Amino acid sequence: MHWLLFLRLFLLTAGTLLPFFWMVVILGHRRQRNLERVFFFLCLALVCFFGSSLLAMNAQLHYLTPPPGLLKFSWVFLCLGLSFIPPLLVHFHVEYAEIRELISMRNVKLAWLVAAWAPALLFSPRLLATLRSGGGSGFEVPSLQLGPFFKAWLIAAVIIAAFWQRRFARTAPDKEQHEFHKRLQCDFLGLAFWLLVLFLWARLIGAETAIWFSLLVMFFALEPLASLIGKVQKINFLQIGRQRNLIYAVFMVFLALLYLSLVRRASQWLEPYLPPETSAALLLFLPVVFFEPLQRLMRRLLRQTAQTEVDRAQKLMGPINEGARLGDLRKLREFSERWIAEQLQLAEVQLALDKEGFTSQDSKTAKDRSGAALEIRRAGQPLGMLVVRSHGAMVSGETYAALEFLCEQLPAAFDLCRLIEEKLQLERELAERERMALVGQMAASISHNLKNPLGSMKTILQVQMESPDLPVTMRRETQMVLDEINRLSAKLSQLLQFSRPGVGLGRAPQICDLGSVAESVVSVLRHEAESRCVALELMREDEQMKAGTSNEVASDILSNVVLNAMEAASRGGHVRMELRREGADCAITVEDDGPGIAPALSDKILRPFFTTKARGTGLGLAIVQRRLEELNGSLAWESPVQNGRGTCFRLKLPLVSNNSGPEKL
Repeated sequence: MHWLLFLRLFLLTAGTLLPFFWMVVILGHRRQRNLERVFFFLCLALVCFFGSSLLAMNAQLHYLTPPPGLLKFSWVFLCLGLSFIPPLLVHFHVEYAEIRELISMRNVKLAWLVAAWAPALLFSPRLLATLRSGGGSGFEVPSLQLGPFFKAWLIAAVIIAAFWQRRFARTAPDKEQHEFHKRLQCDFLGLAFWLLVLFLWARLIGAETAIWFSLLVMFFALEPLASLIGKVQKINFLQIGRQRNLIYAVFMVFLALLYLSLVRRASQWLEPYLPPETSAALLLFLPVVFFEPLQRLMRRLLRQTAQTEVDRAQKLMGPINEGARLGDLRKLREFSERWIAEQLQLAEVQLALDKEGFTSQDSKTAKDRSGAALEIRRAGQPLGMLVVRSHGAMVSGETYAALEFLCEQLPAAFDLCRLIEEKLQLERELAERERMALVGQMAASISHNLKNPLGSMKTILQVQMESPDLPVTMRRETQMVLDEINRLSAKLSQLLQFSRPGVGLGRAPQICDLGSVAESVVSVLRHEAESRCVALELMREDEQMKAGTSNEVASDILSNVVLNAMEAASRGGHVRMELRREGADCAITVEDDGPGIAPALSDKILRPFFTTKARGTGLGLAIVQRRLEELNGSLAWESPVQNGRGTCFRLKLPLVSNNSGPEKL
């Protein structure tokens, strides 16, 4: 019957185009997951099976005697596609089960994959023999020639797919997904039933009945792929719900190809009544009457899609605005990149604010790598760039619209974050000043109440030491008390030094030669270095390096760093201080060969009153840090330096010219 023949041709054409449709969609989306890769090869196997069947059938209809080479070619790809369908079908469901967290252990997944692919090795000798046969008389039903083992394997794979669909339905997060997976379960059970009927009674029934059974098998095989097109927008299967323009484009091409195939078949069917060219022309012009309804439908769909993406972009801005209120620009940028990439399903998102670290070449690279670069503007002025890269070949139109909306909203969020960050910084500075004022009052009070008594005690003891009648034992103990008084006085002086400002406001500008100050510090500390058996070395350039501060402040900075290095160095160690000019700054390096700073203490060494020494105050490096901040300098360190030992402090002080202003290069 002609209409049965045309129905079979139509199903074979649909069976070729439907999997090919999903192959194009997967290539366009191109997520880096095993699920999409396995689904792609499953569709490829279906294309080989249905496409080869369609090619062979057309060859038999067109030629009185089909070319043997064409039939051989069709037979090879038909058998290859059919033989790979069972393992790929099981493998695909296992990958999706892992994503749904129904398989949590790697060994369980590995066992499923072995069970899916092991029969392929056992079946390979029969497959090779079937390929060499060239089809013979069993070309219409090739599974009959592949043997009973393959039949059982194919039915078992379909039943396993139905089993997984049942589990997916039971664990579905919503009613829509539950109904979708229940429908697929019914499709696979129906496919398994008609395959069983076809395999058991194909040789006992007539050819026409066998064709009916094969049509039912094709229908149940294609129905999951067809229903997936309608459900992908709602349940976001394969996470390609954001790629609506890709779905629409490929689907329209698919319908066009299917319609062209229908036109060709209908013109052949109407050939006894109309010339093929006339019937084909009439059928080709028939869709013109549907252009207006189709335009309205597409306009409504595109408007709905755009509105959905705008709503999604507005929802995206909620958490970003909440993050902006924390007042941390770096964390806000990192969160925004992760949040936008997750919600819009992008492979990579990069926010470059104030064009930092971003060039036009980077924009071109982003576009070449399946991405886009959108400019973030505020009041017409460029603020930064939003660089994105999609999983697929391009950023979809609706996603691009959502990104453009985000670029309009992001400046307000980052401005809010900057304002809050500046407010928090001012509050921290105010709290620090209040704390330092309190420390200053405390230091002044301690100095007033302790220094005078200590001075009196020191004077009395020094007078006693001058007496020749003082016994030797008393003289030794008196000297020990004097040493302790000197130590306490030094600690009080250090506390006062930390509490008072190093740069006096309202005073005349002061200039000092850092090289001379360094020589003075080394000269004063050399005696103590020799008593510790530590070699103290100074390296400096001949030219003068003048800083905008007093000799006293510069001496405080250098002496504290050098003294700290001497205390860290072991007996027989070495401390080296080097001064050199770097542009408009003087770079001062103080390096020792001591045990270095433990990683756990690296964040604490600049805290006031933190020390690891039994008799330390923890104020030396804190004084250095504070003085450098007052002079717009900087402090950095590296530990260990080499061989797991040593610490190197690097100080930078801005230089001034002879007219007391900062040097200009």
